[in-house]
Amino acid sequence: MTVGWGTGDIRAFRSAFSCVVLASVLFTCGCHSAKRDPGTLVFLIESSPANLDPRVGTDAQSEHIDELLFDGLVAKDASFHFGPALAESWEQPDSKTLVFHLRSGVRFADGRTLTARDVVWTVNSMRNGAVISPKAASYASVESVEARDAQTVVFHLKQTDNFLLTNLSTGAIGIVPEGSGKDFWQHPVGTGPFRFVSQQIDQDVVIERNPMSWSVVPKIERVRFAVVPDAITASLELEKGSGDVAINSLPMDSLPVLAARPDLIVQDAPGTVIQYLSFNIRDSILQDVRVRQAVACAINRRLIIQTLLRGHAQPALSLLPQTHWAWTGDVAKYDYDPVRAKQLLEQAGYHAGADGVRLHLAMKTSTDEGTRMLAAVLQQQLSQVGVALDIRSYEFATFYSDVTRGAFQMYSLRWIGGNEQPDIFSYVFSTARFSPKGANRGHYSNAKLDSLLDDAAASADTTRRRADYVEAQQLLAHDLPAFNLWYSDTVVVHNRRVTHVIPTSSGSFTFLETAEIEP
Repeated sequence: MTVGWGTGDIRAFRSAFSCVVLASVLFTCGCHSAKRDPGTLVFLIESSPANLDPRVGTDAQSEHIDELLFDGLVAKDASFHFGPALAESWEQPDSKTLVFHLRSGVRFADGRTLTARDVVWTVNSMRNGAVISPKAASYASVESVEARDAQTVVFHLKQTDNFLLTNLSTGAIGIVPEGSGKDFWQHPVGTGPFRFVSQQIDQDVVIERNPMSWSVVPKIERVRFAVVPDAITASLELEKGSGDVAINSLPMDSLPVLAARPDLIVQDAPGTVIQYLSFNIRDSILQDVRVRQAVACAINRRLIIQTLLRGHAQPALSLLPQTHWAWTGDVAKYDYDPVRAKQLLEQAGYHAGADGVRLHLAMKTSTDEGTRMLAAVLQQQLSQVGVALDIRSYEFATFYSDVTRGAFQMYSLRWIGGNEQPDIFSYVFSTARFSPKGANRGHYSNAKLDSLLDDAAASADTTRRRADYVEAQQLLAHDLPAFNLWYSDTVVVHNRRVTHVIPTSSGSFTFLETAEIEP
């Protein structure tokens, strides 16, 4: 199905949408907040977490809530370097051995003392299939895990694994008590600043302050994560005061209306979630790098950010976040330049016909309205350089199945969290990770890139690894198997009674650890 919206249509849609929201605001102005526990913060989320066992859940809601309930051995800082968490220190006596020294006196929320045996159980239960975990492959390099004593854990590796610390960090995993089985998700117990109270599927999750937390004891007594799938309804809940907080889940067009409410605050911070456009390199048209570069030059990212995203995004030059230790901006750039786009297409042998069309491309999308609107804008912009873009929309399951099978010419999706570690380059672009073995869905292959990534993965020298990743980013920016569009900002809307809200770049919920509720 082809959709023909231009940027003028987007502005009209945005205006109409804002009017609908504004009308709803006027309708609800006279309403009073529903009576509820003043010590409970109501946090609006789009869907129930799939599984609150941190060994199993990989959806955004599960991982964000788990990060409040559990701790990893290490934690990432703002530059994605690692610091202490449950492990107060660690060393690597050789390339295949990691020794972690646990903090003393750490207790689980039910009072049990954390020991090395809990760490061994957590990792081995995924490796040996005691729980069926999609995260098990992250520990493929582990030969064995040993509890040397109550406070010392030793990882023996089959080969060097520079990404093991990432997979042992808070947010990626959480340490569970020894013996935790397949039903652990029903009542998860961790060492984090909050503890689990209850969950009703498709209704809510309730957590409360963990007084035994080793790190920080939150000021907020209780949080109720209320499931509100409809974004317009979520906006109304905030307007009425029956919801306190929402993050990255509201329509961009509703934000100015919400910001105008005297009892609401809209906070914006640079984010790490990245929107990208992927090309199928096996396609007879897109296998020519000049065509891919032309498509990139034809896209006016800044206009899309201003109109479609209301300015809540930043153009991206790499998959890695701009604050990452391995990021570089010294790469080929594709600013909006329709003249250059036409020149590249001419060089590739695609000349304009009588109707101005040089070639046809197809873009697959899901039926999500935001995704379809983005595709419509790309369709309009590409038409200006003679590329006729056909948009084909499918239910998400069908769309995603086609993407993973490589049945596409172009598609656009987001990386959420996965792009915060440099092994994203191997996962998405190495020859060894053609889908389904990884996310190289467009079948890009470059022997030089493979060599750089292999060297970075095997080296313990951070300076050498950074040099490898910088060169890898430069290769990818030239070859353009995918075009990095923008980093979406983290946008938090909250009631003024909630203070000390500090949005994170990853869109996590960890600001709840320091936030407060005014009486």
